[in-house]
Amino acid sequence: MTINIKTPDEIEKMRTVGAMAAEQLEMIEEYIKPGVTTGELDRICHNYTLDVQKAIPAPLNYRGFPKSICTSVNHVVCHGIPNDEKVLKNGDIVNIDVTLIKDEYHGDTSKTFIVGKGSVLAERLTAAAKECMYRGIRQVKPGARLGDIGHVIQTYAEKNRYSVVKEYCGHGIGKIFHDEPQVLHYGKRGTGAELKAGMTFTIEPMINAGKAAVKLLPDDWTVVTKDHKLTAQWEHTILVTETGYEIFTHRSDDTIERIT
Repeated sequence: MTINIKTPDEIEKMRTVGAMAAEQLEMIEEYIKPGVTTGELDRICHNYTLDVQKAIPAPLNYRGFPKSICTSVNHVVCHGIPNDEKVLKNGDIVNIDVTLIKDEYHGDTSKTFIVGKGSVLAERLTAAAKECMYRGIRQVKPGARLGDIGHVIQTYAEKNRYSVVKEYCGHGIGKIFHDEPQVLHYGKRGTGAELKAGMTFTIEPMINAGKAAVKLLPDDWTVVTKDHKLTAQWEHTILVTETGYEIFTHRSDDTIERIT
């Protein structure tokens, strides 16, 4: 496994595109309300990417994916395909996953939104998934191991009686959308690759209210919980710095430090 160490120039390009991806999630929030379709959210993001940000929507046509963002609603774990039939309702939760390309480099981030007023379960699960991501991020520093990230995520999720999806994970990112290393959201401390300054990757835990088991639908993209219980996910693109981490996709609503 070869993990690419980014140069200062590459880091600056990733910092730029990461901020743009964060901006897009902030932009789309006002449109996420009862009655909107996931297809409309996709069109808004697509047009914003091209017309305002002068960037490229990385998911569009990536390995055949037909849309510019992923919209994963309620029991959809990841890679939900936007369409004009799926109308969001009050109380739904929806993960919006955006990835942009600018100057050949990728910025990848996602957030789970609650549509209107959510149930207590939806509120708690969404908050727990966000906290899992934050706890994983805070493990990032030179000399740490990838297993340290997975361990704290799994420990927090299971302590709160949730489960961690194991089939899908975070990933290295840069010029390549999905690169080495794989960043598992479960594991043991002190295991896995050692983190070094200049590494860039995503942390994106998928946390289920029920059991961890998932299945892939016939469209070969949409992943759902087998028990049809709620699932939530959050994602940031991270740089390992000389002293800790920097979150390239940090948003104004984040309660974690952007850089340490």
